[in-house]
Amino acid sequence: MTTATSLLLIAVGAILAFAVSFQVAGINIQTMGGILIVVGGIGLAFSLLTLAGYAPWGAGRGSTVSAPAAIVTSANVATPTNAGPPSNV
Repeated sequence: MTTATSLLLIAVGAILAFAVSFQVAGINIQTMGGILIVVGGIGLAFSLLTLAGYAPWGAGRGSTVSAPAAIVTSANVATPTNAGPPSNV
């Protein structure tokens, strides 16, 4: 469940719980709204906790960071001394 879906569930649940006075036989609209608010809140907490793993400040928690690879430049590459064909030809 994404953050937007969770916020949508919370909004619809709040509308049903607090703004609707319509009565349906066998269904309590206010209780359905409360359930949607709770489910949306749980989904929002779960999605935010999942996204916290992608945060740049959370990358050092529990993960090892390796040293960067060596940068190859012309200064640290050996140049061949004999540019001719191999001697065994």
